[in-house]
Parts: sequence; structure tokens; C-alpha cells
Amino acid sequence: MDTRPRNDGALWTRDQLVLAFELYCRIPFQRTKATDGRVRELAALIGRTPASVARKLGNLGAFDPQLTQHNISGLAHGSKLDKTVWDEFHQDWAALATTAQEIKKILGAGTGAYAAGMAPHIQPQGPSEQLRTAKQRLHQAFFRDAVLSSYNNRCCITGMSVVECLVASHIIPWSVDEHRRADPRNGVCISGTFDRLFDAGLITIQDDLTLRISGRFQKLKDKYVIEQIVARDGQKIIPPARFFPDPVGLRWHREHKFKPL
Repeated sequence: MDTRPRNDGALWTRDQLVLAFELYCRIPFQRTKATDGRVRELAALIGRTPASVARKLGNLGAFDPQLTQHNISGLAHGSKLDKTVWDEFHQDWAALATTAQEIKKILGAGTGAYAAGMAPHIQPQGPSEQLRTAKQRLHQAFFRDAVLSSYNNRCCITGMSVVECLVASHIIPWSVDEHRRADPRNGVCISGTFDRLFDAGLITIQDDLTLRISGRFQKLKDKYVIEQIVARDGQKIIPPARFFPDPVGLRWHREHKFKPL
């Protein structure tokens, strides 16, 4: 049993807010409740009650334009420090993931669901290579959690909810813009087949979230292709609850990846 004292009366520190922001990104907003296992683990780690952590996640939601635009209930006004932390990291998601991991290590995070966000141990291949690989895995894990939770663990095209079949697909690849490698606005949650099609430029997404299918499929007589792919041309993808796809990234994909014919 955790016996660390609860200190809900004290002001939140920057480190505590960084951990709260990282958790806010990694779980669906409707699960930011005191009963959620990861909320409870974070509460134990920082010496606060689960209810206090849940309230703070709601405070952070007040700065999320995607939530405020749709008048999501349960949001509360945050503090100046809340806003400072939001402004510091919402344009540098890789730094958020890295900073949160460093704080977890200092606080001695365990092996539960919340601590699972820490980068896995890898065999060193020289200090520089070890650090680079660890950061890549950390950023990849953060990106996947943030994107899938934004879409409530459902494919934005088919609605499939089998998590093992879902991919956090980058709109602009790492090889083109490494700075956006962990940016959840640079991702969409799609099933494996559509991820391959998106990466190959055989499907793309308009700014209004309309799905476009390459004309290359029009000549095919395959029933599955016609019913499951071609027929989706012009349908709207299921929008995320948070981290709406960046129109700049969508435009890049249409101009540099999509093969209309």
C-alpha cells in the first residue's frame, strides 16, 4: 500500500504539471477520471489524490482548442502555471515525452500502466546510439498513445476498434520533418491496410476531413477493393476528440504523396 502523504493543499509544481500534461495526451479525455488506473498511478507517484489529478487534467483541457471549440463539459479554468506548461510543450511534443520520462525516473516510477510510457531498456551500442534509439522509441510510444487516444482507439476510416490492428500513421514522415515526429496533430489513427494505402499515396485527406481515393483503383474489378476502398471516396473520416490533423500536414500529403491517377 502506498503510504506517501497526500498533499492536495499545496500548489502544483512544474514537474507535477509536466507529468499531468503527458498523461492528458496519452489517454482519452473521457477517461481522465479518478477511477482510471493511470490517473491513480500518477496520483500515487506525486503524492496527490486521484480526484486532484483528474481535476488537473480537466484544467489542462481548458487550453485545448479542440475541446473548447466543441464545448466539452467538465472543463475548468487552469492556473497561470498550467498555461505556462501548456505553452512550453504543445509546440514541442518530443520535449514533453522526454522531460516526463526524466521526471518519472527521478521520482522512481514503477512498472504499472502509467510507468509503461517510459522507454524500454536497450543494449548499448555506444552512448550516442543508445541515447538516440531510446529517444526514438520513447517518442514513438508517446505519438502512438496520443494519436490513438485522440480517436478513442478507433480507425478514423472504418471505425474498427481492435487496438492491435490500429496504426498511428504520420501525415508528414519523420524523414521529411523530424521535428514533428511526436506531434499528435501530425497523425491519424487508421487500420493497417489503410495505413499502407496512406503511406503509398493511394488515399489522402482533404482539409475538411473528406477521404480521397486514387484513380488507380477505378480500373480494378476486385469486389473487395470496390466495396471497401473505392466506395469510401468522398466519405468523411471520423474526427478526433483532440489533436485535429494539421491542415499544413494534410496539404503536404496531398501535394507530395498522393497519386490522383
